[in-house]
Amino acid sequence: MKEDLIDIYYHSEDVGIRTYKIKYTAEVTHKGLKDYKVFTAFDEDILENKVQSYVAKLEEKWEKIVLKQNIVNHQVASQKEAEIRTQAAVRSLEAVDNILIHTLSIDDTIDWETLKDKTKFKEPNPENDLNKRLNALSEPKSPIIEGYPTKPREFDFEPKLSFFDKLIKSSKDKKIQQSKEVFNRAVLKWKEDCLQIDRQNETRKNNYEHQLVEFELAKGKIHQQIADEVKAWQKRKTDFENKQEKKNKKVDELKAKYINCDQSAVLEYCELVLNNSQYPDSFPKSFELDYNPDNKILVIEYSLPTIEDLPTLNEVKFIKNELKEYHISDAQVQKMFDATMYKITLRTIHEIFEADKANAVEFVSFNGWVNAINRATGKRENNCILSIQAKKAEFIEVDLAHVDPKTCFKNFKGVGSSKLSGLTPIQPILQINKTDKRFVNHYEVASGMDSSTNLASMDWEDFEHLIREVFANEFNSNGGEVKVTQASKDGGVDAIAFDPDPIRGGKIVIQAKRYTNTVGVAAVRDLYGTVMNEGATKGILVTTADYGPDAYEFAKGKPLTLMNGANLLYLLEKHGHKARIDIREAKKEMKSK
Repeated sequence: MKEDLIDIYYHSEDVGIRTYKIKYTAEVTHKGLKDYKVFTAFDEDILENKVQSYVAKLEEKWEKIVLKQNIVNHQVASQKEAEIRTQAAVRSLEAVDNILIHTLSIDDTIDWETLKDKTKFKEPNPENDLNKRLNALSEPKSPIIEGYPTKPREFDFEPKLSFFDKLIKSSKDKKIQQSKEVFNRAVLKWKEDCLQIDRQNETRKNNYEHQLVEFELAKGKIHQQIADEVKAWQKRKTDFENKQEKKNKKVDELKAKYINCDQSAVLEYCELVLNNSQYPDSFPKSFELDYNPDNKILVIEYSLPTIEDLPTLNEVKFIKNELKEYHISDAQVQKMFDATMYKITLRTIHEIFEADKANAVEFVSFNGWVNAINRATGKRENNCILSIQAKKAEFIEVDLAHVDPKTCFKNFKGVGSSKLSGLTPIQPILQINKTDKRFVNHYEVASGMDSSTNLASMDWEDFEHLIREVFANEFNSNGGEVKVTQASKDGGVDAIAFDPDPIRGGKIVIQAKRYTNTVGVAAVRDLYGTVMNEGATKGILVTTADYGPDAYEFAKGKPLTLMNGANLLYLLEKHGHKARIDIREAKKEMKSK
């Protein structure tokens, strides 16, 4: 019996005057069904059977209604869940579709003030607890000084003389004498009581004075504790503020360095910009940056999402008592993947250029990498699938809100396969040297052919010979052949390599430039002319320094490879050679000659 839904009220009444019969009644109410029925019987057991039988029917009827309602509730809840999940799926797809548009409404410039720590020192001043601690002390109460009792009066002790006492002198005198003795004893007792009261009052006064001294000492101790705590608190507060000021000063220093195009500051600033960029949680947010202050080129090695990272759920429906998911087609996923890759590329370049208020970056070289399973080998590979180099002056003129991402990418001579979803690896236009970290413009690195060999200052003829030798090792390992030309100081052909590979092989012209300054576009143009004159399939220019943005710009789309000092060090190490490059040291040596 469901006592919360069913109420049963029993009562009885006498029927007739002479029969002495009792009629038993039960009133049954079902709150859920809003059902009310009255049962009567002249026997309690029969009445109970009627009630129980009816209650069972009510419960059966109610269970059917509840079951039906549960089904309806489940259907409604499931339908609601389907709608909610569909809305979430649509939002996810829209978020990916709007990846490029989303950034256009955001100012990507770093607000330096937001990088500063402006939190307040939250620890309360202990001085605020002074009154609370003092009030917790019990101040001694003034002692109650007890007064003297009333001094006995002699007339109160005068004897009551009878008639006979007045007639008989001896009797009178005796009573008078006795009364005097009693009076004297009372006075003596009074004096003793007064002395006792004096002693008690003195004790109370002494105790009070002692407690008062203890109270004042306790107050003094609390004042001293508070003073010590305030002193320690003030030190912590000062330390906190000094540390905060020091941290905030570093922000100002970073800002000043960034404005002055300091290499490390520009890298840190650009990292802040890209870290602030919000993407779906499933997307990897990983990248590496390199910046050359001489040519103001920022290289970005960016980890792009895989196809599996993209949302594919399109709709959820409640059909035949179950939730069914509907996903976009594989063709749509591949199309979305390609579009997303181009959008992320353009978005990243846009964010860097928009945020670069110091004009520290004139060119951005973006390489998009995807770490995914190669379906042909079953092994995970990290491949660069697109590469682009954009000039700031040209890129900021583009209205990204209305471009076709792929067309815009190709317009900037971006390199990538026709279908990026195929994950076909390509050669980056300009890449960070992740293997060799020894090459820097401003200080030495402990790695070289030997401790004294600096490629930037070695004899030019020895340098050209070294280049020919290392390329001979490189091409011979692939079955190729290198024909050495006569060494010349006039910048002509230093070596010609023949690569037997039927697809990428052919005649390759190699030139070496042992420079301490940035290589300009003229040297690249000369190499391109030599390639054309020689009928070569490719030209390679090697330098100990680096190239200017115009040089990289001219080489885009042409069969030319520009190898800077870092690339050279890597190639040397690959074939077992060691060397170092120190431009500053080389310049000093040249001045001293």
